[in-house]
Amino acid sequence: MSERKVLQKYYPADFDPRDIARRRGTKNSGPRFQTVRLMAPFSMKCMTCGEFIYKGRKFNSRKETDIEHRYLNIQIFQFHIKCTRCSAEIIFRTDPKNNDYAMVRGAVRNMEPWRNKVVEEETVDERLDRLEQEEAEAAGEEEKNAMADLEAKNADARREMAAADMLDEIRQRNARIHRSEKEGADYADTIVRSEDEERARQEKEDEEAAKKAFADARSKMEAMVGEGPDKSDSNGASKPHESALVGSSSMPPPALPTSFKRAVKKKKDFSALLGIKKKASLV
Repeated sequence: MSERKVLQKYYPADFDPRDIARRRGTKNSGPRFQTVRLMAPFSMKCMTCGEFIYKGRKFNSRKETDIEHRYLNIQIFQFHIKCTRCSAEIIFRTDPKNNDYAMVRGAVRNMEPWRNKVVEEETVDERLDRLEQEEAEAAGEEEKNAMADLEAKNADARREMAAADMLDEIRQRNARIHRSEKEGADYADTIVRSEDEERARQEKEDEEAAKKAFADARSKMEAMVGEGPDKSDSNGASKPHESALVGSSSMPPPALPTSFKRAVKKKKDFSALLGIKKKASLV
């Protein structure tokens, strides 16, 4: 029984360590093989005996690594398996371009996946141009989305400002109502009546401005008629017209429209009827 931890080693008397020379083995420049356990990546049919091999069948295969066989500096591996019926050699390899496996020889796939032939046939330069164009389109869409977001933010800000203004107006109106109630004045008499008076004043000013404009136009028309060749006829014919105009000007102005003001009913003081007296406020 050998010892677990070697503490002493035997060296013969004629041992010379200089006789041990380092030797470098021959460099294997060809493909390297390694035995691996794998499953069939797709269903296939043997070309020799017609045996069907389903996807997921396990094999002891030989993995071949050819250093010179690369795609865009990605190593391509080939796998050698044997048919389960006739032991014929079947070879398939990795396909990094399509992210799949490709059959080399010995069998055919039961179902070929759909490939975009336009993309497969394009060169590296064409692919780079296509990728640059797609990136530019994506950047343009991002810019459009940014502009749309900015417009939406501006609209939201305007909406918030309008809502804040309306809220301020409501608060001011409520404050006026509260102040008028404290002072014992009627809100309809103090605020609504002033609004009606302002509206009536504006209507009166508009009516006076319209009368003045019609009077100026009438005076200009009379001046043009008076400068005509037949002054006598024009004077005779214009008298009824002038009288009509004078009569129309002497007519009283139309009455102002009635105001549809809400009639506020005064509240009855029931406390006086019941004999209840309110204490005077100390403030």
